[in-house]
Parts: sequence; structure tokens; C-alpha cells
Amino acid sequence: MARYRNHLPQLSSDLFLTDGGLETTLIFREGLELPDFAAFDLIKHPEGYEALRAYFCTYITIAQEAEVGFILESPTWRANPDWGVKLGYSDESLAEINRRATELLHEIRNEYETDKTRIVISGCIGPRGDGYVPTDAMNAEEAQSYHYKQIEVFRDAGADLVTAITMNYVEEAIGIAQAAKLVEMPVVVSFTVETDGKLPTGQLLKDAVEQVDLATNFAPAYYMINCAHPTHFANQLTVSEPWVTRIRGIRANASTKSHAELNESTELDDGNPEELGSQYRELRNKLRHVNVLGGCCGTDHRHVEAICKACSPLSDSSHG
Repeated sequence: MARYRNHLPQLSSDLFLTDGGLETTLIFREGLELPDFAAFDLIKHPEGYEALRAYFCTYITIAQEAEVGFILESPTWRANPDWGVKLGYSDESLAEINRRATELLHEIRNEYETDKTRIVISGCIGPRGDGYVPTDAMNAEEAQSYHYKQIEVFRDAGADLVTAITMNYVEEAIGIAQAAKLVEMPVVVSFTVETDGKLPTGQLLKDAVEQVDLATNFAPAYYMINCAHPTHFANQLTVSEPWVTRIRGIRANASTKSHAELNESTELDDGNPEELGSQYRELRNKLRHVNVLGGCCGTDHRHVEAICKACSPLSDSSHG
């Protein structure tokens, strides 16, 4: 059962954490095999299922200690038809894996949620193509049709919302938002940007947010930025304009490298957790409405813990 679908608690001023870089942690830290970066493939094996459970529980413990909320993002960034076919999944088995991924999050929430740490379940939707390069771009209508089924599965499985992560061109984001609207699911859109703060298409983040809002009549509950370092986008968020208030979440990379450099890396660049935490704090000091904080590529529980310490209400009180 969805618990928060009609009243997302992260739309308050309360702080909510997310996890870090799921795939990079499982590959580089845990030594697990993720074909095509597809964490959802672990769910079909008991050992993989437990590895995912342990991964998420590590982060929830950080949220509990800080007495902040947590958004559980399903490990389904690759669980769409194109990637599913590559990994040998039929439409039916893919739908089942999305259901099981959501069930895992329900199990974790039932075990860990408290009054001070509310846990929101999000169905994660990734791009149809490459996360960094907008290849084989769809128009909005095609994207709506393509992503509709996965969103419908998340709705029926009791997710509270869906989050489109690493969106690199605006038409796909519009299509996902429209599909979510059709099945009456709250939706969050998270764009990725290059080192210049622009989408991989060259579009300004401002224009992307405003285009999605205009095309969907403000369907997204809010927007996020992920898979980029704060130094890549912080200067885009300094202006006092309405579109900036639409961005409530940050899931940054640990590394300052470009997407192209990260794609070619054979070793993990995990940056500096404390420095990343202080960069989040600087953003939060300017943008108090940004209250969903986590990590992306190269980040793990150390980074999220540092971000939490730098930005949490308990941290604020301890600073006097």
C-alpha cells in the first residue's frame, strides 16, 4: 500500500536523505557483477536481494541517527524494455522484477520507519538510452508510451511516487511526467548536466525545467539534479527566479570529472566526502527549499553521512 502518495512529506521543509551511488558502490566496493549497470538484475537471486537490502539499510541507519526522513529509490534505473531485452527479460518478467523491487522497499520500510524517520518509496525510472548521451531521442508522445507500463507497475505495487533519474533531454522528461499524470502518480524529474551546468543537449537547466512545467501544466512535484558535481551546477542556482524554487533535490557525483571522463574510468573516483558535504551545506544556505539530499556516481555511505552532518537540523543546532 502507498503510504504518502497523496501527501509527500518531502514537500515540507523537513530534511530527507537518499542513498548514494548504488551501481558504483555495488561494483567497486562490493565486487558484484552488474551487467549493463543493471542493479535490478540482482533481485532474481537471493544473494543479490540481500545485498540490496543491506545496502539500503546502511543509509537508513544514517537517517535514523540524524532523525531525518529517507527516500528509498528502487534499484530499477535500468529496468525498462530496451535494457531488459539486452538482459533476457520479457515484458512479463520485467514487470515482475519492478514489482519485486518495490516489495523489497516495502519490507525495509515496515522494519525501519519511525515517527522521526519517515520513509518514502519511489519507483526509479531511468532513461531509455545512455544515461549521459541523448542518443535515439524520442519525442514526448513516444516517451510517454515507452515509460507508461513501468510507472503503472509502480503504482499498482504501492510506490508513493516515481522519480525519473538522469534525464538528459527534455522530451523524455515530459513524456514521463505525462505518463505519471495519466496513472495518477506523483512524479519527480531529475536532470543531469555537464561540467558547464547545461544538459547534454546544450539546453540550459532553467529552460528545461520551464519547458517541462509548461508542457505538463506543472506535473512534477519538484525537480532534482543528479550525476554531476556541485561545482558543475551551483552557479546555475544562484538566481532568484521561480524555476529555482522548483529544484528540491541534489544527488551529486563524488567526482568533478566530466561524463566522458567518468565513462572511460576504470577506477572509482570517490572524491572527498567532507568537502562534498560542505558544498551541499553552501547550497542549502542559499537555497533553503532544497531538502532532498543524496549521492550519485562514486558516492557511498561516507559521503551521505558527511552531507547529513553538514546539513541536518541536528548539525545546525550543534553549530549554535
